Amino acid sequence: MTKPTSDVAFTEAVKAIQERKGSRRGYARMEENGGWNDRVTDDLAAFIAARDSFYLATANADGQPYIQHRGGRPGFLKVLDDRRLAFADFTGNRQYISQGNLEENAKAFIFLMDYASRRRVKIWGTARVEEDDPDLVARLTDTGYTEGTPEQAVVFEVATWDVNCPQHITPRFTEADIARAVQPLHDRIKELESRLVSAGLPLTQTP
Repeated sequence: MTKPTSDVAFTEAVKAIQERKGSRRGYARMEENGGWNDRVTDDLAAFIAARDSFYLATANADGQPYIQHRGGRPGFLKVLDDRRLAFADFTGNRQYISQGNLEENAKAFIFLMDYASRRRVKIWGTARVEEDDPDLVARLTDTGYTEGTPEQAVVFEVATWDVNCPQHITPRFTEADIARAVQPLHDRIKELESRLVSAGLPLTQTP
């Protein structure tokens, strides 16, 4: 019998705890339908394209975990096909912890947050670093992005993914989100100022 894709996270130890705490039955029903999705759907691709950051988790051969924040223009994490994601790896502090971990242990995890919509997506899989593929790096590098120098590429093979509930996510908004929200107010102020000028009234009053 083929194991459900959610088994990548629901180990026997996890299932035992679910059983003890009363949630196993609900997840078992989900597993009967194959578990979580193991392909990049159109909805997931659209969600990824809108993100300007994510967290990449790796672990070394001893199991020591490491989480690294990755950021860039929206969509810098690219969908290569329905099983692969990739991004340009820019020169940073040159610690190379994630790369070293992946050479010992290919298992990796991507955590994406949409704070404004209170939505989070978890993606399990494996990853590898491509040091000698300039064509791939060029394909992954956004034209006009000058915040760093692309050094190599990271390719992530999707094993499965899941969407979490919005519980306990505090909404946060980017500068672009705020600018869009207040633009109608700026437009209204300009309109009212124009009317004052047309009526021969001062825009400000002196005390």
